[in-house]
Amino acid sequence: MRKFLVILDDSRECLNAMRYAAMRAAKTGGGVTILSIIPPEEFQHWLGVGTLMREESRERIEAHFEVFAKWMRDRQNVFPELVIREGEAVNQILAQIREDENIGVLVLGASEEGGPGPLVSQLSRGAGGLPVPLTIVPGGLSKDQLEAIT
Repeated sequence: MRKFLVILDDSRECLNAMRYAAMRAAKTGGGVTILSIIPPEEFQHWLGVGTLMREESRERIEAHFEVFAKWMRDRQNVFPELVIREGEAVNQILAQIREDENIGVLVLGASEEGGPGPLVSQLSRGAGGLPVPLTIVPGGLSKDQLEAIT
């Protein structure tokens, strides 16, 4: 089964990327993998504090994931999987794609304001070397517009 890989973060554009991935998966019989990356600088503290922060980050990610997962299950009949990785975002995205041979498309959301965002900028520069196609979903698209293009 071909899976759409979408990134879960705190950005507003993440929402449209999630919607797009779920709609495309529903219409093509695919799946969705939601990847959340915990940056390494969050844990550069004493051992006990770093461990507690890591646990809190994971709990926050899982709660955020469940909101998207419920919408995907209820509205699109898609049952996403959550993957949490730690490290630099681009490296972890590429590692996930290499490790999961079923990932067929990377879906990123682009910001409406202030440029496309750091992930889109970094990954689109090297798009020719990506092992899967990259789909960039504009953050300003409405639900109706997303439905029309999926």
